[in-house]
Amino acid sequence: MTGPLADPRFRRLLAGQSLSSFGDTALYLMLGIWAKELTNSNSAAGGVFLALGLPALFGPLTGHLADRVRRRPLLIGTNAAAGVVVLSLLAVHGRGQLWIIYAVAFAYGLASGILSSAGAGLRKSLLGPEQTASANAMLQTVSQGLRIVAPLVGTGMFVAFGGGSVAILDSVTFAAAIVALLTIRLDEPRGHAVPAGSPGSSGSFFADVTAGFRHIRSVRLLFQITVVTACGFTVIGLTETAIFAVVDQGLHRSPAFFGVLNSTQGAASVLGGIAVSFMLKRLGEARVVGLALAGFSVASLLYTSHSVVLCLIGSVGDGLGLVWLVVGLSTAAQVHTPSFLQGRVNAAWSMVVLTPQTCSIAAGAWLIAVVDYRVLLLAIVVVMAVCAATLLLKPAAAPAPAPESERQAPGIAAPSRL
Repeated sequence: MTGPLADPRFRRLLAGQSLSSFGDTALYLMLGIWAKELTNSNSAAGGVFLALGLPALFGPLTGHLADRVRRRPLLIGTNAAAGVVVLSLLAVHGRGQLWIIYAVAFAYGLASGILSSAGAGLRKSLLGPEQTASANAMLQTVSQGLRIVAPLVGTGMFVAFGGGSVAILDSVTFAAAIVALLTIRLDEPRGHAVPAGSPGSSGSFFADVTAGFRHIRSVRLLFQITVVTACGFTVIGLTETAIFAVVDQGLHRSPAFFGVLNSTQGAASVLGGIAVSFMLKRLGEARVVGLALAGFSVASLLYTSHSVVLCLIGSVGDGLGLVWLVVGLSTAAQVHTPSFLQGRVNAAWSMVVLTPQTCSIAAGAWLIAVVDYRVLLLAIVVVMAVCAATLLLKPAAAPAPAPESERQAPGIAAPSRL
């Protein structure tokens, strides 16, 4: 084996993340379907994704946490807590317990932020910056590839046995992630050295928490990618609600057909993940993210049709865009960020990008009741096309990779993600 797979620890990490991603995908897609069936409301279904996105507002705090404690124990504890919380869905029996679905979705989003901030640095500690792009591509390819099967399994179990069965499945996959982490041996000190004068070296709590934002601002490539993506995401959240109207009003299918669209998206993500490492080497992170935004634009345009075939092709555009966006953003952040800032930088760009998305989800949940869903989709087409053109035509140059310090400073640690 070559590349990241040559390290048996990464192979175990990949296996654990893959199982966990399978459970996650089966569950959170089912949550939207569950809310739709309980209320027959597209707004209620979109509210699930709003609850998933709201924890991004706490990104600076979760990133700071990931940079202050050891990564592996934090990942294990967060996976354990999420595995327990998800079982509360067993108490949902009717519309009166809809709030439990929202509460679980919020907790899920919070756990995801911690795991994301803690995981990026763990992979970098395992593999080094030279293997970052390949490792991110493999993780995303497998994770998104599972979306071919996971939505169908989740919706199938929901229809046959109810939402509680999917909650139990997801809880078991959290346990699989914990087992994988327990088998990884890593000499992990309490933290990484913080060079004098660098972001996060002042000792002030506020300065430490916001160090990730300052680092992004200081690296032109990271700043451009983050800001342009955030501008695009001011409308992308409209899709989370509009897609239910696409399935219902446009295609005249049941909410379960949402799982078919997501399975198609997962298949496309596998193809996109296979190519993304090569694309990053030839095009650079900015242009890869630009192509991702272009994929979202094309997908939204196709969703305005009443054709099942065109909507499935739109899901292909979404799948390619998703894997290219995540790998492009995460690789740029990891490669051009020192270890002691990994958690905060990951959390910072997540907050800057996901907060506009969360606001647009909230707007979509309200607008879907008063505006034709195709108008919302056309707004996405236009904004995403402009943002894509910005990155494709005038990408910022990549700086030299951030140097890694060999010394460690007590009380400060880096991030990771499982």
